[in-house]
Formats: sequence, C-alpha cells, structure tokens
Amino acid sequence: MDETILLVVFAVVVIFMLMLDLGVFNKKQHVISTKEAAIWTVVWIALSLLFSGFIYYEFGSEKTIEYLSAYLIEKSLSLDNIFVFVLIFSFFNIHEEHKHKILFWGIVGAVVFRAIFIFSGLWLIELTYLPEIVIFGAPVRLNILLIVFAIILIVAGIKSFHPADDSSKDYGNNLGIRILKKFLPVTNNMESGKFIVKENGVKHMTPLFLAMITIEASDIIFAVDSIPAIFAISKDPIILYTSNIFAILGLRSMYFLLANIINYFSKLKQGIAMILIFIGVKMLIADFYHIPALVSLIVIAVLITGSILASIIENRKKIKEVL
Repeated sequence: MDETILLVVFAVVVIFMLMLDLGVFNKKQHVISTKEAAIWTVVWIALSLLFSGFIYYEFGSEKTIEYLSAYLIEKSLSLDNIFVFVLIFSFFNIHEEHKHKILFWGIVGAVVFRAIFIFSGLWLIELTYLPEIVIFGAPVRLNILLIVFAIILIVAGIKSFHPADDSSKDYGNNLGIRILKKFLPVTNNMESGKFIVKENGVKHMTPLFLAMITIEASDIIFAVDSIPAIFAISKDPIILYTSNIFAILGLRSMYFLLANIINYFSKLKQGIAMILIFIGVKMLIADFYHIPALVSLIVIAVLITGSILASIIENRKKIKEVL
C-alpha cells in the first residue's frame, strides 16, 4: 500500500473521531467525569494500537516498532503537558464544564503545527548533512541539525531533573496574549462558554480564548523537545506524524483522568528527563553506533513505566484519598 493511502486512512479515522467527540458526545458543554475520561483514554489508545497493527500488516515489523517508539516518546513527554494545563486552567479560573472545549481546539491547533514542524524539520535535516568524512577509520556523514537537536535534548533532560516551579508564573502576560489584547479587549464573562463575546456592541475575548491560546503556545514550546526526540527514531514523515498525532489526541482525555492526581507523580519528571537524555545520546552517536529501534522502545517503556510505578508506590496513600 502506498503511504499516501495510509495517510488518507489516518485522516479519515481522526476526522471522524473528532467529529464524533465534539458533535455527538460533547455537543453540550459539561463536566467530564472520570469514567468518561477513562473510556475515551482507552478508545484513543486502542485506536493507536489498531493503527500500529495496520502498519505491521502493510509495512512489516520495522516500521511498526518505529511507530510505537515515536508514539511512546510523544505520549510520555505529553504527560508533562498535563502539569502545565492544570496551572493554566487555574490561572484563568476556567470552569470545569469549559475545559473540554478549550483542550479540543487547542489540540486541533497542535495537529496543524506538528505537521509543519515534522515535515519542515525532516526537510531541514536533509539540507544540513556535511560532506562525508573519515572518523576512527570509518566514513560518516554528520548532520549539524541532528547534533544541535541531540544537545538540546540532553540539556533539557538534565534541566528536567530539577524543574522550575511554574505555579506562580503569569500566564496572562506572555507575548501572544499581549499582542491579542492590542486588538480585542478582554472580559471576565465566560458564562456563555464562547471564546469571543459582544459587550455593549464591542467584541471581547473571554478567559476561555486566552486559555486556549496559552495552551497552544505551551504545546509549541513542548514541541521543541518532543519533535527532535522522534527524529532519532525514524526519518519517515508519515510514521512520525501519525504516531505523534495519535499520542496528542489522547492527551485531552488523559488530562481529565489524571488532573487531580498528576502532582502526586513525583518521579515522572525524572523518568521523562532520562528519556530525553537517552534519545539525545542515541542521536549524538547515531553515526558511530546504531541503537536498534526495538531497544529504544524497550528502554523508553521501562523508564516511563518505572517512573510511574515509583510515583504510585511513594504516594499511594495520597492518590487513594483523591480517588
């Protein structure tokens, strides 16, 4: 099967599911229950795995392992987004029933931006290969951009061991919000559940719109880590894009499932840090030693599972109280 057809199948599935999500199950804004969030989380994970089976049937095990590795990287790094989502919603004082709508459109925006980042990133990688040279007696073609990405990932991983406290961050004062405020005034009225409302004949931005823009901006910042990380797994744009988007689309339901207990996953950031460092090292030594995709998949799975289990063991009493 041509990869174009694979992409068409992917697009049909995603568009259908998003229409079903927004147009049927969430036509009216409401508070997302833990049960509903759990069901949608399972649905998105199941769809992701079914798609991996489709890839295996058409392209074999190597592409499937690449897909699963890239999916797991994005999924694990996306868990870090949940911490930020909690803070953004708290800062803008967003009501529970409006959060799904904000996340829905924020993630739809992420689908577009990830396509730009992945396809343009792969194009830039092809342009930044150096002429072949001999190092340690072996001919290699170093890539400047991949070396930069590797260093970024390693530095980000080291910094993630001691993450900054964002709880007091002013999310309403970032550059994008300041620019928007020059064009439209802001109102505190969010009862209508709309992004833009009219007051006294003048259009105003609501906190819902500001929160959505801030979430979109935070995703772009997170992509600085996650997109270079998946370039270490594969250079196939279709594999990278489909795995990335399936991971992101499941993030919304995971937020509602984990929002109340995410702060108790104290070891998660350390697990994510080790994944970033591992991927950075893998990318840095790729021209000298190739780490098989299956090994990468196992290492990433062990690190993220281990950090989650360690967090649960350490905070099991507190988690039980919240649940």
